[in-house]
Amino acid sequence: MDGLERKRHTRRKIELGGLIVKSGASDIPKAVILGALLDLSMPDPAGEQYSTFRKLGEAAFATRGPLSNPPGTKSDAGTSG
Repeated sequence: MDGLERKRHTRRKIELGGLIVKSGASDIPKAVILGALLDLSMPDPAGEQYSTFRKLGEAAFATRGPLSNPPGTKSDAGTSG
């Protein structure tokens, strides 16, 4: 792995860690996060679950900072946006 490839690899890891923080999952045990990610690692792109996750993710990226109540989740129900 050359220097540039190493930088890209490191950057990707930092970005992925940032997703955990942004989602508010940084206090969840690592084994639980990994298990959830493994469960989600093979979604059907045509499936409803994939579509729901994509919409939630796009809404989350549209906000700044960590999400205490990600848009569209049960904890967000009843709030106005």
